[in-house]
Amino acid sequence: MDAFVKRLPQADKDDDGSKLVLNCELASERPRKRLKGEEVADSASKESDESSSEGDPTRGNAHDGSTSDDEFHGRSNRPTDVENVLPPTQTDDNAIEKYQLMKSSQTSLDENETTAKAWPSWIKGKSSIYVDSFNLALDTVLEEESQLFDEKETEVFRQWRGLNYEAQYLYVRLFLRKTAAWHRSSRLGYYADVSNPEAAIASLQSVRSLPQPSTLDTKNLIPGLDLEEFELGETFTFADASEDHVTTVDEAASLLYLDELKGLAKEAKVQGRNKAELIKGFSGMSQKQAGLMALGLSRHSSHDSNASGDSDALISDGRGKVRRGDSNREQHFLSKILTILGPCIRLSPLTFKLFERVHLVFYRSTEWTEKSLTTIILAKIARRNFPEYIVCRTSTIFATRMHLLEFEAAIRLEAEVDGILELSGTPSEEDMQKIVDIFEQVYPRWQAFVTEEQDKERSVYEMGEGVYLRRFNPAHSYTRIILKAMFVFGRRKEYLKEYDLLTELLDQRLFHLARRGAWYQRKALLEEHYMPKLDEHAASTDSEQQKKHWKRIAVSTCEAGLQDANCHLIHHYDLQKRLVKLEKKLRIPRRLQHDFGHVRLAEPLEITVEGVQLKRELAPKPGARAASTKTIWLDELDSDGECSVEEMCLSHFRSEGWKGYHAEGGVVRTLFAYLFYDILFLYIPNVFQTAYQTCPLDLHTDAFFPARASEINHRLVEIANGAGEQLLREVWASEHERRTSAVGLNWDFDLEDLAELVRCFEGSALAAICKVMAQEYRHRGGGVPDLLLWRTGDGSGSSSDSGGNASGGPGAPRGEVMFAEVKSANDRLSDTQRLWIHVLTGAGVKVALCNAVAKEVREVD
Repeated sequence: MDAFVKRLPQADKDDDGSKLVLNCELASERPRKRLKGEEVADSASKESDESSSEGDPTRGNAHDGSTSDDEFHGRSNRPTDVENVLPPTQTDDNAIEKYQLMKSSQTSLDENETTAKAWPSWIKGKSSIYVDSFNLALDTVLEEESQLFDEKETEVFRQWRGLNYEAQYLYVRLFLRKTAAWHRSSRLGYYADVSNPEAAIASLQSVRSLPQPSTLDTKNLIPGLDLEEFELGETFTFADASEDHVTTVDEAASLLYLDELKGLAKEAKVQGRNKAELIKGFSGMSQKQAGLMALGLSRHSSHDSNASGDSDALISDGRGKVRRGDSNREQHFLSKILTILGPCIRLSPLTFKLFERVHLVFYRSTEWTEKSLTTIILAKIARRNFPEYIVCRTSTIFATRMHLLEFEAAIRLEAEVDGILELSGTPSEEDMQKIVDIFEQVYPRWQAFVTEEQDKERSVYEMGEGVYLRRFNPAHSYTRIILKAMFVFGRRKEYLKEYDLLTELLDQRLFHLARRGAWYQRKALLEEHYMPKLDEHAASTDSEQQKKHWKRIAVSTCEAGLQDANCHLIHHYDLQKRLVKLEKKLRIPRRLQHDFGHVRLAEPLEITVEGVQLKRELAPKPGARAASTKTIWLDELDSDGECSVEEMCLSHFRSEGWKGYHAEGGVVRTLFAYLFYDILFLYIPNVFQTAYQTCPLDLHTDAFFPARASEINHRLVEIANGAGEQLLREVWASEHERRTSAVGLNWDFDLEDLAELVRCFEGSALAAICKVMAQEYRHRGGGVPDLLLWRTGDGSGSSSDSGGNASGGPGAPRGEVMFAEVKSANDRLSDTQRLWIHVLTGAGVKVALCNAVAKEVREVD
């Protein structure tokens, strides 16, 4: 049964039962305005499951760049699903220190309640936000979904709770670093929090026993998939010791610093220009044998024999040749390197992967960072008001342990395929064959899951919950693998296989719905150009008849795409263009051809704005980054001070009677939050899993629109009929006093300005913009033109009722709206900006490309 908890509207509730509530700047501080470059980067970040690129639908995009912080190598710097739904929260060292002061002051009060003045003082070893967050995730998962873990894993969790605070703190801090990386014990740097690091390390590295399982092993229940790649044995450790696991020179040498490596290289007479070459030299040196080794003889120490058994022994292949063991020279340098390094610690891969699985279940996401760990707790203690919604965290996302294990295996396979395509440049034939092999491995499972989910959709799921739950189905990753295989088939010109897969993908309406528009486009292209020659069951031997036959099929494909509710609006223009072209080629009578003149894209206006550009010569600092290309201008028409090129152009438009904001996507996101406020916080199972969310978990995915299709479409009709201003004022009246934290909603925009802007929009145009946001909120947040301008028809800007005007019906505009993309000499339109221009012009909204030209250039100090 789902557990439902009604969200309480108290502003200052402290869920920890704290006697002290922080009166800090976390809530009052306005969120930092996102810069233009950041918005474009966010929208162009790593392709997600709801991505709908205009290019080849089967081609994967590049990975995000990793963060510069050493703690987070290998993790994406894009906000995770958890961070996306929480309010903008201060998570820096200052916020963490305040949290620790609060916790320590609570401890002081509890221990000595008679103290007249309990000054908040940090008591070492009592609490840490990192350990608290880590244990919060573990306790929540075990309380609600303990059935996903077996007896051995449950014993690991029990022994984890038995560790002292310092051992737990050290583990969590290492957990947030590189995966399976070695760290020198002498340089961990946590002495302020771990008073006895030697004892903490020894506790983590001690060998602990595990019970024998009484349940059936799941390893080989699904042929071809290794569901237990990281399987616990009879014993385990939380961390490994270098003396037990670092056994080769190249592995040990990789842990040295460059200066240490250079000093050792002189003695070993190894040459190299950088660390990679030096390590390669040491590795090559260790393979060379001298003296008796050339005769096939090797000397082994008794320590090596005892430690490694016969794994390193010499083994004859029957022809007099011997597999060499470690030479004395290699052992000599290995010992020297280990002496330089001293004891090293690495988290055991088995327990590391187990705790990663815990976080996957807790965050409902494969991505999480240190910020993900701390933001939930910091959001709880920040004094914010959250929307009222029903919190529902169910145990139905991962129905069984087998489901979770296969989901993990699917993610690993998906990452492997992405790595082949995205990290190795142009894939070789061998790389492409690996992808096809993985595809053939998972394809039967994908078909089985599609059939299973279709049955569930008919008989199990209610209220649209299946759309979000399917993101945690292994078939979600399998579908992406199929897309990559389609790319390979296209590269190999195996278009028939690609076409069959496209047909099968379009026949299901369960996984990756946001890609359906791209699939229709690709399918129509194959039908038009390639299928006439590949059709094995052709009805006619006449090639021209075959071409006409497949062109008619391509016409049907384009029509199906335009009628498909899950085909996103951004794909309609390309489908319409192809459909018109095909009908002309088929010589269909004009009266029977489709006419899309009412949505034909208008060309953006070209506007030139002249201004005074300011130039300041700055001497570059040694080691500094390249100088910014952002230009500085003089605001002659307003403040007469320095300003950006966007603000200079905005002043120009204001002088012509326009009102407006330089907010890029800020105003659009705010309008969407106002107009869809109740739909954003509509009850859908599993999408509100904490009481501190500013939006549902599925908003940034392709599951948001289908799960609420009826409500969204009804709201779009209301907006098209002119009800936008009424909806806006209703939300303002109910939520403004509390300044509720809702995604995208900026309370600093003036209500009357927003109401006037809504009145100036044609209802259908505003509805079209909102539909794009509802379909692809995450990707359409960036690329919105710089300036949003409006002016009323009579120039007065006075309010009136929201149901239309005397000269037009419901939804008719009472002014005009224009978006302006400002470009200086160094700027170029990005793909996301072009896409927004297509959306806006297709909706009938005026768009201008504003070219800033310097009529004068002044040198300033």
